[in-house]
Amino acid sequence: MATAFTDDDGDAAVRLDGVVKRYGEHTALDGVTLAVPRGQLFGLIGHNGAGKSTLFKLLLNLITPTAGRLWIAGREVLGTASRDTRRRVGYLPENLVLYDNLDGLETLQFFARMKGAPPSQCAALLEHVGLGGVGRKPVRGYSKGMRQRLGFAQALLGQPELLLLDEPTSGLDPAGTRDFFDRLQQLRDAGVTLVISSHVLAELQGRVDALAMLAGGRLAAQGTVQQLRERSALPLRLVVSAPSARLDALPAALAGHGGLQLQRQAPDRLLVNLPRAQKMAVLGLVTHAGVDDVQLHEPTLEDVYFDLRSAA
Repeated sequence: MATAFTDDDGDAAVRLDGVVKRYGEHTALDGVTLAVPRGQLFGLIGHNGAGKSTLFKLLLNLITPTAGRLWIAGREVLGTASRDTRRRVGYLPENLVLYDNLDGLETLQFFARMKGAPPSQCAALLEHVGLGGVGRKPVRGYSKGMRQRLGFAQALLGQPELLLLDEPTSGLDPAGTRDFFDRLQQLRDAGVTLVISSHVLAELQGRVDALAMLAGGRLAAQGTVQQLRERSALPLRLVVSAPSARLDALPAALAGHGGLQLQRQAPDRLLVNLPRAQKMAVLGLVTHAGVDDVQLHEPTLEDVYFDLRSAA
């Protein structure tokens, strides 16, 4: 049973308590209870229609919940009372609408006026996201990646305490994606809380502090990547390299350990799929068998996602 939260319970940047959102007979969110600690880079994953964008809209007070309550930095998201809180939040939507006749600097100045942020920040923010040299260029000439960088700059207006980022790397090349996550790490280190929604799970693995998985509008799982791996109980993969004669002797040495699956991939390479509970025992036997190399592979976040989704 989900724990009921109060607005002053814990040190959370974002808190949801039993949040439900219905559109007629369709339930977009179904009783979601979730807490995001301050100063985390937090991932939000799920299939299309899982409820991720709905959750963002609720936090931005663009729509109201059918049931349940939400807080940002201890202040409830509710009606006009949340306007001051909203100014502390930066938001990058998946599809940001821009005015093509404005240049980059004019675009930021427009958003600054809407948000009540100092226009003096705009030029520096363009430099910060790598658009300083094209700030006076009309947005209609921007590539998709440049538009995404401009969208990120508008999300940073007003030095927000919380950033909500919906598919933020769309249109960025690999170098741009790495630079973007470097900037997110800097913001997190400065105390900003970041919630990022992405379908590219490989981007989040190794970068987020924790994440939550939505499935069918429900919270299917929450924790660190390693905690979700352990919850999924997917096998580990051990790739053992050794001369053929030594590999021939390994199956007999491992026979006393249940749940192992062995596959000879080459005369000098053996794949062992093993339960997590057998990891240390199997590693001990293998390393004492005189092998040349051992590679241990954890399940990827994508593997874990599909496993947990099938069980949800």
